[in-house]
Amino acid sequence: MATFPKLFEPIEIGGHTIRNRLFFPPHGTSLGDQGVVGDRLIAYHKARACGGVGMIVVEGMSMHESFDIPSGYILAGREEVVPGFKRLAQAVQQHDTRLVGQLFHPGVAMRATLDGSRRPVYSASDTPFERYSLMPVPASHDLIGEWVAGYARASLHMIEGGFDGVEILASMGYLIAQFLNLRTNRRNDQYGGSLENRMRLLTEILSAIRKAIGEGPILGVRVTDGDVTPDAMEAAEILEVCRALEAGGLIDYISVIGGNTSTARGWIDVFPHMAIGHGHVADNAAALKAGLSLPVLVAGRVNQPQLAEEIVASGKADMVGMVRALIADPRFPAKAQAGNPDAIRACIGCNQACVGHRLQYFGVSCIQHPETGRELIYDHDKAPAETRRKVMVVGGGPGGMKAAAILAERGHAVTLHEASGQLGGQALLAQALPGREEFGGIVTNLAAEMERSGAKVLRNSQVTAAMVREAAPDAVVVATGGQPHRPEFDGAQEAHVVEAWAVIRGEANVGGSVVVADWKNDWIGLGVAHKLALDGCRVRLAVTGMVPGQNLQDGVRDFWIGELHKLGVEMIPYARLYGADADTVYLQHTVNDQPIICDEVETLVLSQGTRRDVTLAEDLADWTGELHVIGDALSPRTAEEAVLEGLKAGMAI
Repeated sequence: MATFPKLFEPIEIGGHTIRNRLFFPPHGTSLGDQGVVGDRLIAYHKARACGGVGMIVVEGMSMHESFDIPSGYILAGREEVVPGFKRLAQAVQQHDTRLVGQLFHPGVAMRATLDGSRRPVYSASDTPFERYSLMPVPASHDLIGEWVAGYARASLHMIEGGFDGVEILASMGYLIAQFLNLRTNRRNDQYGGSLENRMRLLTEILSAIRKAIGEGPILGVRVTDGDVTPDAMEAAEILEVCRALEAGGLIDYISVIGGNTSTARGWIDVFPHMAIGHGHVADNAAALKAGLSLPVLVAGRVNQPQLAEEIVASGKADMVGMVRALIADPRFPAKAQAGNPDAIRACIGCNQACVGHRLQYFGVSCIQHPETGRELIYDHDKAPAETRRKVMVVGGGPGGMKAAAILAERGHAVTLHEASGQLGGQALLAQALPGREEFGGIVTNLAAEMERSGAKVLRNSQVTAAMVREAAPDAVVVATGGQPHRPEFDGAQEAHVVEAWAVIRGEANVGGSVVVADWKNDWIGLGVAHKLALDGCRVRLAVTGMVPGQNLQDGVRDFWIGELHKLGVEMIPYARLYGADADTVYLQHTVNDQPIICDEVETLVLSQGTRRDVTLAEDLADWTGELHVIGDALSPRTAEEAVLEGLKAGMAI
């Protein structure tokens, strides 16, 4: 009997049979080639098609010159995209995966530019846009006509390129959603007022597309349901929109997502991170599906096949989308269908290398699976080593584990030495914080990969240079990580000072009034402040940056700042640690050097960065074998760089 029977039932949408109920939803990748599809994007999607996904919806693409940003988007409105579309379609469809392309325009929500200067932005009305502090220009009828024609032209290019269909984004507070929503559409012409009028732009677009592409291709629309922003459309009105689209006979499916780009809170739900519940949009999709006959698709924080099966089997949705889950493991569908879900590298919802990269217009990747976005460099099936070598990996953090797994997979004789009794390194600190428990998945996943690869693991094994010379390996990977940096400052001996790492481990005695001095501006200081506030402490979080968590992906950062605010944590920006005494912490403004004094302090908690552990690497400087130093032992950064360097070392030996 199949492990996930409903998940791997075929479904017919718009006359096209899709082999299973899993789809890869649209998402920006920054893997295009100056506005056209190139080798990187083809390899990226081909890997997911090879992995067994039923349908791929290619990222939201531009359809009009007012949104033609070639550095960040595919310019589907231009004829030169068609050859790349053909290559992409061939690469995907040969694996029995359907290919749909999404078209969208952000309207006022346009952060991208061509040259650093901002373009005029257009919307239904001149309603202020909070998140980017923009005041749009109401679109003229001529511009609306250009948009409609642009959608039709771009859709035709997709079908000429061999795509199976087209999806229109009418969600997340972007252009079409700005017209649909009475709160952002205050027009008094045929495009405003009644719901029928507010839907007019969408229905004109769909009619023009269907006329251009004919009846054969799939045509779908993506809507938002579950928007928590103050100006969100009501669920009943969203259902009314979907019913009207169904009655019009122009579309073949409705796709449902959460979030809204217009506010910081809404943006969090566009890319829900590990503190947001799994499958958080599924019930909204179920409510829509109950009122419709069309197939309903849903996506949003689904990273396990068990949950996807439940969503389909219970009738909440007909297909389940997974972006980050398939970024983390392109072969998720194949592993689930084979009845081997434990082999899936589950997404942990950190948003670091996927969303974080995209928002800086770098190619998407994954901290657990850096092969993502680098498919042209690293095949899924790693090339076997020409000569089997004896390799010692020192350090059982994420970087060391990745190196060991890759090396053993390629046929080397690998032994990983971990000085403590537990694998994971600093990832163990992250998972110990409230709301970040899922980060421990990186340890679980990499440990499982090591076990499957055949690498030998020795815990409580402190390696010295003498041990290396005695063992005489052919190569050594030093992944010894680092230790907390403790700067010198006046009063360090007089004050009650503890390290953030010790607080997280439960090894520190912390008083009721705390200052957290955070130099690194990442999850450590922010997370410790949150933990101590939950414990009932009065917490002041002093950061050297503009905001706590400045170096985190913005949606993750904003969520935790909101949580700190709810707990009454005082946040002090632009503040470096200067000194302390028995009950006072002295800070210095990083811009004007003025003092900032925190009195009535019982404990000073330090989050002052990491110093690399260089002992072994330096002791092996004259060793004649092959030596690779990775992760924090090379230069203190994050798990992302450690795992990437583990991959590189694993492929280099």
